[in-house]
Amino acid sequence: MDFEKILSTVGELYSPLSVACQREFVAHARVATFKKGDGVVREGQFSKKASLIVEGCARAYYLKDGKDISDWFTFENQFMAPIVSFFSDQPSPHNIEYVEDSIVLEFSKETMDMLSAKYHDFERFISKVVTETMLGLCERLYTIQFNRAEERYRHLVNIHPDIAYRIPLTHIASYLGITLETLSRIRNPKVRI
Repeated sequence: MDFEKILSTVGELYSPLSVACQREFVAHARVATFKKGDGVVREGQFSKKASLIVEGCARAYYLKDGKDISDWFTFENQFMAPIVSFFSDQPSPHNIEYVEDSIVLEFSKETMDMLSAKYHDFERFISKVVTETMLGLCERLYTIQFNRAEERYRHLVNIHPDIAYRIPLTHIASYLGITLETLSRIRNPKVRI
């Protein structure tokens, strides 16, 4: 795989990276492969690793009173990290697992800090990634608070048209804050349970 080309593509989505920065990022990153269902972070663990997903997808979720609640999904050309643990000295409140067989570029917080100090374009890049993540979380919060279940689902499908083919419906339902039965009714309005 041409990881510099992948970084160039990702740079177009967030903020362009110089060739020198791309090469150094690849030199300090590790290519990792995960199988569907592989967990990489468990609630309560500390982790200073993040991943750029090259192929596949992952999810972060909570376990609350024995219930699995999806908090976010990450797909190709996006980043996955245990945000709380990665950016602070706190244990992760999330579990993170891969939902599909995946190939990622894994890097450390130390690498991110080093590249940010050395390359202003990487600093802008990370700033844009963090900003996009925050905006996405704000939008998700607004959608859950103010939209009906059907509107939440339609909004999710507009952002990720193939999500129902890639993510189990139980995870989608928990992400939307609805039951699996409600999601089934939304997806098939002519079939009433």
